[in-house]
Amino acid sequence: MKDNFMNPRVNKNEESSLDTTLRPLTLDEYVGQNELKNNLRIYIGAAKKRNETLDHMLLYGPPGLGKTTLAYVVSHEMEAKIRLVNGPSIEKPGDLAAILSTLGPGDILFIDEIHRIPRVVEEVLYPAMEDFIINIVTGRDEDAKTFSLALPPFTLIGATTKPGDLSSPLRDRFGIVSRLDYYSIEELTQIVLRTSRVFATPIDLDAAKTIAERSRSTPRIANRIYRRVRDFANYHDYDHIDLNICEESLKQMKIDPIGLDETDVKYLMTLMKRFNGGPVGLETLASAIGEEIRNLEEVYEPYLLKLGFINKTSRGRMATEKAYKHFKVDLFNF
Repeated sequence: MKDNFMNPRVNKNEESSLDTTLRPLTLDEYVGQNELKNNLRIYIGAAKKRNETLDHMLLYGPPGLGKTTLAYVVSHEMEAKIRLVNGPSIEKPGDLAAILSTLGPGDILFIDEIHRIPRVVEEVLYPAMEDFIINIVTGRDEDAKTFSLALPPFTLIGATTKPGDLSSPLRDRFGIVSRLDYYSIEELTQIVLRTSRVFATPIDLDAAKTIAERSRSTPRIANRIYRRVRDFANYHDYDHIDLNICEESLKQMKIDPIGLDETDVKYLMTLMKRFNGGPVGLETLASAIGEEIRNLEEVYEPYLLKLGFINKTSRGRMATEKAYKHFKVDLFNF
């Protein structure tokens, strides 16, 4: 198996590493999540004083809030190598065993979407997390034999958008369990300003704040919007981004003042007009607007719920009065 270990310190001169350079390397550079950062300083500092590995950590919350970035920060603070793996790619116990057997002392294994690994794979994780061993079965039926392989102490960092989908035995084996919260406008503005320095295209403070206001409280979206606004600015020969080019770019991208895009609008208008505000099942709604169920559930609905524009009930999705008011739709006409 190819060794995918990565050093968290990246070369900013490499064009292919631009996405990675947006990631801060230390807790001091990491914007937001202040309570979590303060706790991590203690956990990391104590582990280093004892010359131990950091306890296994579970990070959960909506996508784009910085779970992967935080894993890089932890690896840098612990002066450890990090290996990134996607949960769905681990299909069989042997896949995980192969990954675990390549870990070195103190290494960090980051499993994104850990809720999507099969239950049979979880069983390999239990002894690995608790006792740093993996049990390997060879042969079949009467010839089957099990032997144990010792692992060096390591830290598992799991990330998930659906903590409820993790089995209790797996969830209980994480010593540190933390939720990442949505970001404030001020925090997102800082992130946009930092991103503008990385990409060497300055942005005025009011323009950075405008992007922050339309970023759905999510750093990943803030960075993505900045890069697209930067495209518009560079195309029109702007050497920096001011409020005018920013607002014109956002208008062209059809991102409204509270961060709703075309899919959000299609979702809500279909719910309000075609289905009379609901309740309607997500599968029916996804089919009506031509979107994937998982994409709606994990990417779009968390923000619509945060805004108070929809309710999720046992009978399906329902539009709220706030949604009708935002789109100036008469609640009683449908």
